[in-house]
Amino acid sequence: MAKYDKADIERRMQGAIDSLKGDLSGLRTGRANTSLLDPVVVEVYGSMMPLNQVATVSAPEPRMLSVQVWDKANVTAVEKGIAKANLGLNPMIDGQNVRLPMPDLTEERRKDLAKLAGQYAEQSKIAIRNVRRDGMEALKEDEKKKEISEDERKRSEEEVQKLTDKYVGEADQTAQAKEKEIMTQ
Repeated sequence: MAKYDKADIERRMQGAIDSLKGDLSGLRTGRANTSLLDPVVVEVYGSMMPLNQVATVSAPEPRMLSVQVWDKANVTAVEKGIAKANLGLNPMIDGQNVRLPMPDLTEERRKDLAKLAGQYAEQSKIAIRNVRRDGMEALKEDEKKKEISEDERKRSEEEVQKLTDKYVGEADQTAQAKEKEIMTQ
């Protein structure tokens, strides 16, 4: 049975792009975005839990996040978890809510965030190229086993390269759009 599977290669490359988009959505721009708090974990009931399992996060205003804690006993734990996440936010307790005003980004911080977006894109492109390598190796193995001809292998290698170019371009475009968003808001 042939090891090469074009659909699997495309799915894995798309997964790298989806992962990149998830990473970039966590980068802060000038606007409040609920995904900014996705990496926050809170110590409640003796264990570490993601913030979204103990509270509801919303963005009632463009420059404010609101965290509605479900159990009043966990409000200070949520505040500590947000402070520990080192997101540059200053949590303020308001009853069972934790309010997070979004501070203005300095030019230096904007450049750092743009550089981080570039690093995320590079990690994504490395993952895509690793998938390409796996595909090329599978094709060579299939040819060795006489399951495909040399012409078929070359044709398929061109397909894999086209997919690689497409997804690397998509990673670049996604990162450039995020960098532009960071620098202009």
